[in-house]
Amino acid sequence: MSGDTCLVTGAMGCLGSWVIRLLLEDGCQVVAFDISEDDRRHQLVIGPEDRKQIKYVKGDLTDSDQVMSAAEGVSRIIHLGALQVPFCRADRPMGAAVNVVGTVNVFEAALRHSIEHLVYASSVAVFGNAEDYELSTIGPEERRLPTTLYGIWKCANESTARIYETDYGLPSVGLLPHTIYGPGRDQGLTSQPTSAVLAAVREQAFHIEYGGSLALQFAPDAARDFVQSSRLEPQGSEVHGLGGTVASIAEFVEGIKQVTNFTEITHGEDLLPFPEAVDSASLKKATRCALLHATSREHRSLRPVV
Repeated sequence: MSGDTCLVTGAMGCLGSWVIRLLLEDGCQVVAFDISEDDRRHQLVIGPEDRKQIKYVKGDLTDSDQVMSAAEGVSRIIHLGALQVPFCRADRPMGAAVNVVGTVNVFEAALRHSIEHLVYASSVAVFGNAEDYELSTIGPEERRLPTTLYGIWKCANESTARIYETDYGLPSVGLLPHTIYGPGRDQGLTSQPTSAVLAAVREQAFHIEYGGSLALQFAPDAARDFVQSSRLEPQGSEVHGLGGTVASIAEFVEGIKQVTNFTEITHGEDLLPFPEAVDSASLKKATRCALLHATSREHRSLRPVV
C-alpha cells in the first residue's frame, strides 16, 4: 500500500486505532477523521513516532462539506464512524444523523472523488434474535430482522451501499463485526467482556449483563480484516462476516478467573438480540482471490522483455 492515502472515520475509537496502526505499518498515509480529539486509545495502541505521521482532522460526519474535504486526495476509505447502541438509545435523532446521514456523506465523498476502495462497518445488529434462524452461525446474506434502532440504521447503510453501486457504479465492502474485544475496547454494548478482563486485572468486581454465546473477535484481527478488505476490488456492494472464536460468556468468565485468580467476575443469562456468529467464508474467499490476483500480476511484471 506504499504511496496510498487512507481516510479512516471513527479514527479515535478502538477499531479505528488498530486500523490506523496496521495502515501505518503497511506504509500507508493516514487521514484520521473524528469529532473527538480524545487520543487515549491512540496512545495505548500506536507508538509516539508513528502518531506523528497521522494527519488528524477534527470533523463531523453529519457535515457533508467536512467529509468531502477530508476525502480529497485519498485512495481508500475505511468508514468506522458511528454512534453505538447505548448512545443511539440516549439520543435517537443524533444516532440517525451520524449513523445514516454520516454514511451517505461518506459514500457521496467517495463517489465525487472517484474513490473505488470503500470499506464500511455494518454490524451483527442487522440480524434478529438467535431463534429467528435455523443455524447458530448464519450466512451474511441471511434475513435482516433488527431489534434496535442501531441495527435498523446499519441496515439502511447496507441499502445505501447497494444503491450507490447499482445506480452510480460505486462498489464497496461492508463487514459485520460481532463482539470486538481487546485493548482500547471500552464503549458499546459488546464492550463488557473487555471491561471484565480489565476489572479482574485491577481486582475490581464486574458483572457482564448478558450471557449466551458470542463470536469474540480480537481487535487487531478485526482491524486487519478491514485493512485487507480495503485492498479488494469489490464486485458490487459486498457484505461479509468476520472471523472470530465462538465461546459462551460463562466460558469467557471462567477463563478470566483462571488466568487472574480473581473470582468476582459474574454474568447474566439474558441473550443479546442477535445470532451467535456470522460466517466469514465469503470474506476469506474474496481475500484469497485478491491475493492470487495480485501475485499473478506481480509475476507477469517480472517476465523478461524479449
